[in-house]
Amino acid sequence: MSRPKPLVAAIAVATIAATALSACSGSSAKKSNGGSGGGGTGGVFTSIDATNKITAGAPMNPFNAAPNMFLGYNQMQLGFSKNNPADPNDLLPGLAASWTAADTGLTVQLQPGAKWSDGTPVTVADVKTSLAIAYTQGTAGPVAGAGGTIVAGSNFEVSDVKDLGGGKIEIDQQPGVKNLYFQRLVLTATIVSDKVYGGQLPADIWTQIAAVQGTDQAAATAASTKLAAEGKTIAAFAPAKDVSAGPFVETRVNPGEALLDRNQYFYAASKISPKQVILRSYSGNQQIWGYMNGGELDFAPYTSMPTNILNQVLGAGYSRIDAPSYVSASIAFNEKQAPYNLTPVRQALAYVIDRDAVTKVGEPVGGIAAPTTTGLVGSQSDSILSGDQKAALNAYKPDAAKATSLLQGAGFTKDSSGQWHLPDGTPWKITLQTVNGFSDWISASTIIANELTQFGIPTTAAITADFATYQKEMAAGKYAVGWWLVALGPQTDKAYARIYGSADGYSVTAGQATHNDASPANWEHTPATYTVNGQSIDPGQLAAQLSVTPVPGQAPIVAQLAAATNQELPMIQIWNYTHVVFTLDKRFTNFPKTGQNDLLANPPGVWMMQGYVQGK
Repeated sequence: MSRPKPLVAAIAVATIAATALSACSGSSAKKSNGGSGGGGTGGVFTSIDATNKITAGAPMNPFNAAPNMFLGYNQMQLGFSKNNPADPNDLLPGLAASWTAADTGLTVQLQPGAKWSDGTPVTVADVKTSLAIAYTQGTAGPVAGAGGTIVAGSNFEVSDVKDLGGGKIEIDQQPGVKNLYFQRLVLTATIVSDKVYGGQLPADIWTQIAAVQGTDQAAATAASTKLAAEGKTIAAFAPAKDVSAGPFVETRVNPGEALLDRNQYFYAASKISPKQVILRSYSGNQQIWGYMNGGELDFAPYTSMPTNILNQVLGAGYSRIDAPSYVSASIAFNEKQAPYNLTPVRQALAYVIDRDAVTKVGEPVGGIAAPTTTGLVGSQSDSILSGDQKAALNAYKPDAAKATSLLQGAGFTKDSSGQWHLPDGTPWKITLQTVNGFSDWISASTIIANELTQFGIPTTAAITADFATYQKEMAAGKYAVGWWLVALGPQTDKAYARIYGSADGYSVTAGQATHNDASPANWEHTPATYTVNGQSIDPGQLAAQLSVTPVPGQAPIVAQLAAATNQELPMIQIWNYTHVVFTLDKRFTNFPKTGQNDLLANPPGVWMMQGYVQGK
């Protein structure tokens, strides 16, 4: 997704008390290179990595759970996604200079002169080893489902990699499998050196892959088990040094920062201005704010912040750059727990919650109050739904009278003190669950709790210790009402699978969905069918159909899902995030601007590959 990890509500890095900046700002690496400045070409570009915190002692291995590898800097791909909702296969070039897609696979032309930082050329062997490793990590082919069954169509099913000569590579898709996103998934796979990683794979790796793709279920399950075990070995591997095909190569990591030097063998080295990159460690959002207030970062991804911090950052000389994001913060329901199994109840709550007021407190800088709930953010739905379809959606603008009418119609009563009671006479109280460290969710929960309490439903905001526990306990059905992220795109099938997917008891095979309300992963427990505009629909099946429907043909399916989600409200979208980043035009210039969404979907190393970010 496009939200960076430092965004507390979107991906889970906490707003913690700031750590003393002196622990990170005085490294010998920085001093020995004249600070973060530089005249013309050169200088030190200082930032933090939005998706991967510094982990001192962890291996320089992109497949490790805590890798000291940084996408766009020393971790490379054949291409980089533009996050284009109209064409999810739209990419910027990386190690691939060009490519041609066909029904049977992909033909890739490597960049002329592409080399690793040890001076050896990037070859088909590197690509083949990398895609084999992707299988061991569960990202390249069918994955094991319930009971060990292989779920076809779940990833990108590479069946072979062939050398066509002259840096041209044929990458075949498994026969009989059609994945709409084969091109993007292959091109965004991590590419590593066969010289470094090839010896970590068994000689029969592609035989195992063929078995996984075969029709013998027992052999496929056995091969899948072996691949998973080999994946653990790969993930634990610690290379002696970083061998990078990117614009930089990592030379040192300590608890405070990672130091990367310019890769002299990079295929577009003439475009890379910084001599070095320093990626700072951070303990939480407040520390990042401190870096920015001191003008220490040349680039900073968005960190959940209140308006006063935004003003401080802008006052320190930073420019704000905005791009679309495909994430929405929502209030989710476990419909197995009464009264949240009742549609009028969920609709009534939507009429009580003032999304504008909540957003102003919870996410005033990087959020836009959701205009309505559809399961998508506006940049997706606006380009798909017709004017009439959008006009038919219920915006659920705050309306206490409508909320009251809905509840009374469902048998709820209100006592003389103003408190609502369930149809059985029990006083209705709500616990709104959120997560420690998600500062925007926590702040927003206070406002929502106040609104619901004033309406007559005493509401308490509760905080789970960490996100891993939150996910586990949510899946176990311990929360009736809690925060969740939806609209994860830009693919519409991925966005709707966030609602009508595994968390709702659905599993998908080749575009066909099956529903199991007793699935251990199911915590939503929505009905298997909805009746919308007089028509019975299966939302899980419609979401599954999107996964095999090309974008131009998705509109009728999206219209049904948007209408159903808007009517039934399995979740209430509160705000849609925007992708906000900050640049400092002090030591470097020529940064992408608002509107250059293809570049802004990627980290600064990718910008540099395209000729952006030049020393002053």
